[in-house]
Amino acid sequence: MPQEKDKNIPPLEKLLKFICSSKKPPSFTEIAKHFKVSKSEKKLLKKELKKLLKTQKLAVRKGRYFCPQKEEKKEEKERIVGTVIAYPAGFGFLQSEDLERDLYIPPVEMQYLLNGDKVLAQTKVYKGRLEAKIVRVLKRSTKWVLGRVDITKKGCTLKPIDSNQHLRFLLPQKTCKELRPGTVVDCEITKYPTRSSPGRVRVKEVLGHPEERSLIVDIVIRKYKLPTDYPEEVKREVESIPDEIPKEELERRRDLRGQVCFTIDPERARDFDDAVAIKRTSKGYRLWVHIADVSYYVRPGTKLDEEAFKRSFTFYLPDRALHMLPEKLSARVCSLRPDEDKLAFTVEMHFDREGNLLEYEIYESVIRSKARLTYDQALRLIIGDPALEKKFPKAVEPLRIMAELARILNKKRWERGSIDFDLPEVEVIVDEFGEPTAVVPYERHFAHKLIEEFMIAANETVALHMEQIGYPCLYRVHEEPEPKKVENLLTLLQGLGYPVKKVKPPYHPKFFQQILEYFEGKPEEMLVRYLTLRSMKRAFYNPVNLGHFGLASKHYLHFTSPIRRYPDLIVHRLVKMSLKGEIPDYKYWEEFLTFAGEYCSAQERLADEVEEEAVERLKIRMLKAYIGDTFEGIITGVHPYGFFVELRDFIVDGLVPIETLRDDEYIFDEPNHRLVGTKTGKIYRLGDPVRVKLVRADEERMELDFALAE
Repeated sequence: MPQEKDKNIPPLEKLLKFICSSKKPPSFTEIAKHFKVSKSEKKLLKKELKKLLKTQKLAVRKGRYFCPQKEEKKEEKERIVGTVIAYPAGFGFLQSEDLERDLYIPPVEMQYLLNGDKVLAQTKVYKGRLEAKIVRVLKRSTKWVLGRVDITKKGCTLKPIDSNQHLRFLLPQKTCKELRPGTVVDCEITKYPTRSSPGRVRVKEVLGHPEERSLIVDIVIRKYKLPTDYPEEVKREVESIPDEIPKEELERRRDLRGQVCFTIDPERARDFDDAVAIKRTSKGYRLWVHIADVSYYVRPGTKLDEEAFKRSFTFYLPDRALHMLPEKLSARVCSLRPDEDKLAFTVEMHFDREGNLLEYEIYESVIRSKARLTYDQALRLIIGDPALEKKFPKAVEPLRIMAELARILNKKRWERGSIDFDLPEVEVIVDEFGEPTAVVPYERHFAHKLIEEFMIAANETVALHMEQIGYPCLYRVHEEPEPKKVENLLTLLQGLGYPVKKVKPPYHPKFFQQILEYFEGKPEEMLVRYLTLRSMKRAFYNPVNLGHFGLASKHYLHFTSPIRRYPDLIVHRLVKMSLKGEIPDYKYWEEFLTFAGEYCSAQERLADEVEEEAVERLKIRMLKAYIGDTFEGIITGVHPYGFFVELRDFIVDGLVPIETLRDDEYIFDEPNHRLVGTKTGKIYRLGDPVRVKLVRADEERMELDFALAE
C-alpha cells in the first residue's frame, strides 16, 4: 500500500507524458502545481524527475524540463528548406525564402546534388564562413541530363553541358563502344549520385557530334526540355478545324472587308497578328487596330487550349520557332494573310489632333487585308519610293496619315514620361546546317515605332475599358524600381560624370527619362541605357491593375498578339464576355487569373532565357574562328578580378582578367567602379572604350576571355 504522503506523486509514464505534451517546457514549480504535489512530497517528485533525467528520456535547461526527442523534431522543423543553384566550378548556393541571402554550398556537398534540387539543410560555420550542410535531398529536380560522351582512364562518363556541369555520370560500357567521344546525348538518370558514388545514366537520344553539324539550338531546346511537337490529340483537334469561315459567323460580325487595312511585320514573319487602318476626320484621326481572333478557334477545355496554356508563348530561336499554336492556326487559319477573309477582334479609336482619345469601340469583325508589308517597305512608302508606290497604291496615303498620328502619340507618350530604352540588337544568321555565319545589326526604324505606338494605344484602350466596367482581367503591370537599385544606379552614373541629384521614392518615369537624355550621343549612351534598364523591375501579368511604370501608363495589358502569347488570348475571352454582358464568377476568375498570371510570367522569363542563351552560344561559337583578332568594345563591369568588355559589333561580353594587365599592379576602386594602376595611375573605368584581343572562346561555359590589344 502506498504511503499517504506520496499519494500525489504521478507514475513515471504519466510524468513524462505531461512534460512532453506541454507547449512550453515546464519548471519544477509548474510540474508540482499541475499534480497538486504538497511541500512534503516535493523531494519525492525531484527523485522521480532525476530517474527520468538518468534515462535521458528527460532533460533540463535553465530550470525547465523538456523531452530531447521533441526538441530534436523542433530543431528539424527549424532547418532550412531550399533550392540548390549549381555553378560549373563545383560549388553552389542554397536559395530559400527563409534566408536573407543565398547560403554557400561547398563542393564536398555538391558532389551529389543537381541544380534545382529541393533539399533540407542546416547552417554551419567553417573557417569563419556560414555554409549549408545538407541533411537530405527532399526532391530531385530532374530525371534527365544532357551531356557529351567522355572517355577517360576512370571509364566512360557523361560530361553534362546543362546546369549540372560540376557532376560526372557513369555511362554503360556498351555506349562508349558505339559513340565517339564528344557526341552529345540526352540521358535518363537511372541512379542518382550519393556522397560515396557517382550517378548513372542511360542514353535516350543521340543528338550527334558537333563536328558533323551545329547542335547549339538543339542543345538549348533539350536543356530546357522544350516541346518540339504537339500531342496527337491536339493534332486531331486542329485538323478538325475548317479552313473556311462559316457563313453564319460572317453574318454575325461587323463586315470590314471593304476597308483598306494591311499588316506590317518583319520580312521573315509568317504569323500576322495585327492589321491597321486609318481615316482622317474633322477632329483628328480614326484608327482601327484589327487583331487575329484566336479565341474563336482555341476554345477553353480543349486539348489544344491546354497545350497552348502549357507553352504560353512562342519561343523564337535563330533557326526556328517553337510555336504556341500549331502551324495550321499560327500561319494559316488565324494569321491575317492578304486577300483572305479573316476573323478579327477590332479596337476602333478616335483621337484628336493632340493624340487624346475621344472615343473608342471594341467589337468582333471580319476583315480582308489588302497588303502584307515589311517594316522596310512601309518606311520606303512613307518617305517615297515610286516602284513600291506602284506595287502598293492603296497603302501610300493611309501610311502617311499613320505616320502623322504615330508621331503625335509618341510625343504625347514621351511627355507623360514613358521610357524608351531602344537598346541595340543584333541578329545571328545561321546556314542550313545550323552554323552561325554572320552577326548583323537589327535595325529598328520609324516603321517599327509606328506599329509599336498603335499596339500600345490598343492595349491601353482595352485596359481602360476593362478597368472602367470593373470586369476581371489580366493586366500587364510594371512596378517602380526598388530604392536600393536606384541608389546603385546613381552611384554608377556618378562615376560616369552624371550630376546626381538625390531622389526619394515614389519615383517618376521622367527622372529616368532625363538620365537617358543626358547621355544621348555620348560614348556611354548604350551602357547607361543598359544599366538603367537593369535597375528596373521586370514587368509581369497580374489580375490587379498596378499600372505600367516604364510606359508611364495607368492602365495597360496585352491584347495584340494572341497567336504567340497566351495572356492575350485570356484577355480576348474576357473582353468578349464583357461585350456580351455576361456576369462573371468573380471568385473563380480571381483565383484563375492569379495562377495564370504567375505561370505565364514564369514562362515568359523562360522564353527570354532560352532565346538569349541560344543567341549567346551561337555568337561565342562564331567568335572561336576569330581568336587572336582585335575588337572595339566598352567596359561594362569592373571587379577585383578584372573587367568585362562588351564587343561593339557582336553585343557580347567577355572578361579581361586582372593578371593580364602586366604593365602595372592594379587595385580595385569599388566606389568609383574602376581599376587604378599603383605606379602609373592608369585607370580602367566603367564606360571606357577599349580595344581587346580575343584569347579564349568557351562555347560550353558561355565564356569569353580578352586581353587588352597592344
